Amino acid sequence: MVKGYKEILQVYFRENGFASANIKSFDNFVEKELPKIVDEIGDIVPTIIPKEVESYVIRLKKIWVEKPIIIEADGSRRILYPSEARLRNLTYSASMFVEVAAYVDDVQRESFTTMIGKLPIMLRSKYCNLFGFKREELIQKGEDPADLGGYFIINGNERILAAVEDLAPNKIFVEASSTGSAEYIGKLFSNFGSYRIPHVFEKMKDGMYVLSFTRFKRVPIISLVKALGILKDNEIKQMILPNEELDSMFVNLFDSVEIKTEEDALEHLAKRIGITQLREIKIERARELLDKYLLPHLGVGPKYRRDKAFNLCKLMGRFILMAEKGLTLPEKDHYMNKRLRLSGDLLGDLLTASFRSLVQDIMYNFQRLVKRGKFQSIKIIIRDELLTSNIKSALATGSWTGGRKGLSQNMDRTNMLATVSHLQRVLSLLTSTQENFAARALHPTHFGRLCPVETPEGTPIGLRKNFSLLNEVTTGEISEDKIKKILVSGGLKQYD
Repeated sequence: MVKGYKEILQVYFRENGFASANIKSFDNFVEKELPKIVDEIGDIVPTIIPKEVESYVIRLKKIWVEKPIIIEADGSRRILYPSEARLRNLTYSASMFVEVAAYVDDVQRESFTTMIGKLPIMLRSKYCNLFGFKREELIQKGEDPADLGGYFIINGNERILAAVEDLAPNKIFVEASSTGSAEYIGKLFSNFGSYRIPHVFEKMKDGMYVLSFTRFKRVPIISLVKALGILKDNEIKQMILPNEELDSMFVNLFDSVEIKTEEDALEHLAKRIGITQLREIKIERARELLDKYLLPHLGVGPKYRRDKAFNLCKLMGRFILMAEKGLTLPEKDHYMNKRLRLSGDLLGDLLTASFRSLVQDIMYNFQRLVKRGKFQSIKIIIRDELLTSNIKSALATGSWTGGRKGLSQNMDRTNMLATVSHLQRVLSLLTSTQENFAARALHPTHFGRLCPVETPEGTPIGLRKNFSLLNEVTTGEISEDKIKKILVSGGLKQYD
């Protein structure tokens, strides 16, 4: 019997190592997320172009990552292994290549492949030169066969990217407010690709329900719904709470009763955010901002306006039930309401910001050469050092996009247990200098997921946690087809 359970555990850990969640996340980032980041950039259209052409477009196409190699001083190229990177204080990284095309007056004039930077490679991932090696091969290459991988080598130092615990996106969290002019405050972080836009719902003391996001500060929710194309008060009321007759709902509808058309609503919103141009420009500008920044996880563009109006009404209805009817407020510390951002997610944030800097640099160099009349080819305006230095600096210092610090850390090599513990680290984004008692406390939903014992004493207590040994992190995205199958299997009928 004893032998049986030991064999089962050995098989489990052979397929699911302590660092397997981070390794899978990194592989997913390189294979799927990196091409998405490049696709999101779209066309690069310079504002200053050569006089003899009408349009000039630079387009980044396919991107891929090779395996780590080293180029010596004499120009020779060979495979780089982690042991050599440690001994020679090198960064264990691989080149990223991208296909670039230039379109002049809608005709492709230039097409080439270029290196745009170097990406540090996680040990034991698919892109590591040790991937698939057996015990004897690992020993031959100067590696410990028991090493778990799941970390990077930056300038010879072993660095890990700790998992970050964050609130679930696209979900509203409501709490009572004891200060300010709002009685209740609801927060929702809308995530879509590189967008992460906070939406703040508030119930004011006069009964008005308002929303703040991007440039819009405390605008009435009913005005937003009307600006999205739903104009009838009865239809709006049915979309919010069809079976409730609440005074606050009628107060909010009455406040926007003078808004009769979509254009009136957009003009009203434009005035609230300080757009002072002509009426047509104000309406168009307000419409663009709503399409782009209001609940972008539902979609970005004109065709998603009705979906946004419907969801905005449902969110307002849920907020009303929590604020006025005593519906249970969602518990932030319940692990159902948390999401873990692993190495792939964090690198996605970093690469998104770094690619924006690269695009700005390409635009600047292009326009500078055009002004001087020295422009010949876009090959000379792409600097691979920019992307490389941004990624390397973030991993070496731990300073990340959004002002976050301490995400990358020197790996603890005191002993094997210390290394395993460090690879299982989970960080909270909350500052350790504030109380945050509820966030620090052990929650029943941590059972089987997080270790109830291992947390430091002092100010970071409860904010720095560790995975339990048999914890498994799911990384797959839930597709639309999968949701449909679940609903149909639950008895929902599907109509064409």
